[in-house]
Amino acid sequence: MIERGSDLESTLIFFGRFLADRSSQDPLPEKTLFSEQGTFEWGEIPPLEKVINSEEDWQFILQNPQIFRSSLFIIEPWDHVGINELSETVRASKNIAFIAQKIADCDSILFPVWQTGTLNLDSVIPILSASMAVILEGGNASVHNPTEWTYPNCSRENMLTLVEHLLLSRSPQSAPVIMICVSHQLAAESNIRLLQNAVNDVINTEKNSRDEDDEALLCLKAICEKIRSVGENIKIEKRDGRIVAQGWNDINFSVVLNEDKEIGERHLLPYKTPKAKNSMIPIELLEAHQVMAHEYEGIIDRMILEHGRDVAISMFHYDEVNEESILFANWAYMALHNAIVPHRYIIAGSHLSWLLQLPYSVKILASTEANGEILTECSCTCINYKDFETNKIRRSFTCQFHPELLNDLREIGKRPEPSYSELKESDGIRLLIRLLYHGMQE
Repeated sequence: MIERGSDLESTLIFFGRFLADRSSQDPLPEKTLFSEQGTFEWGEIPPLEKVINSEEDWQFILQNPQIFRSSLFIIEPWDHVGINELSETVRASKNIAFIAQKIADCDSILFPVWQTGTLNLDSVIPILSASMAVILEGGNASVHNPTEWTYPNCSRENMLTLVEHLLLSRSPQSAPVIMICVSHQLAAESNIRLLQNAVNDVINTEKNSRDEDDEALLCLKAICEKIRSVGENIKIEKRDGRIVAQGWNDINFSVVLNEDKEIGERHLLPYKTPKAKNSMIPIELLEAHQVMAHEYEGIIDRMILEHGRDVAISMFHYDEVNEESILFANWAYMALHNAIVPHRYIIAGSHLSWLLQLPYSVKILASTEANGEILTECSCTCINYKDFETNKIRRSFTCQFHPELLNDLREIGKRPEPSYSELKESDGIRLLIRLLYHGMQE
């Protein structure tokens, strides 16, 4: 487990080269990444040899920081992301490892938490944050149905706790987190849980000794009461008019079964905030997202402008993140952040200091479309973190779609080895590399 590929700077250079155009030659020597037997499986040969199968493997990683600092961490919440039309299970984590190695000679470490459990998060999170990037893969269980999480070492609650810790770990120079498919849904649910914890923590605080006139606490409590009131009363309405959730305590508030399953190639369109006159969503949520969309350029928007066409990606899911949930989380995060700003010195020295680690906002980047119809309103999000002192922004990303899958929806190893030029032609893979490229520089 000590063979290493590119470091951070080299990886970024290779990623930048890959994104520069669709026709340039592979800058790395041509070689197969498959074994001599033509296989490509975790635990065999590089680049798939780095797998955490036990606590002992984790301790080895801890003792060799040069490995994790020059690697991507790929976390699997499930042993596969679904079953394709060829009746093949798809272990998409192998695609990420292949893509990173093929494009940038970048190593990956697999952390299959469905098998090992999440281990000790006090040890795990700092190591993940010190890697080049963390990618949480998809899975074949529903976030809104705890009974589907059947692996004994990794329950739904275990995964939500892991994702919450990762959402609170995005500090300056830390690894960006990219969450795919069911992990995109876990992030949506975790946003709401973090906000609920924040609201409860503030409201249940009676006194802060450093807040002599209670000004900070009164301000925060007023905002948190407003967040709780809106959260408890917002409804989730589907396109056909059904109300599928009532308030942020509803298990379907963040994620629900999609109207139609999405499997295969879809087109990404820049997300459009609903018009207030046509929506049940509170107007302050809509306005907050419009402000966010104006303030920060979207990566999807930029790709479409560069290509002059829609971005084609691979969908492979039955559930979807509710648009209202993300609009609510965005508004609540922004309101809480802005309330903290004038009192941050007091908050930083109190038991509420963990609030400083919350995201600043969540922007919906894109929706998916097929045959002129929007299928998934919230198919990609950007989680923004604003530094309280410098106002610099750091980002992590979530995707309902699978940017690591080619349009055949097959895992590498069950399909032929794709060439560098084939990878360059894939919109999804280009988007994955773009998310990594930007996130790793922040």
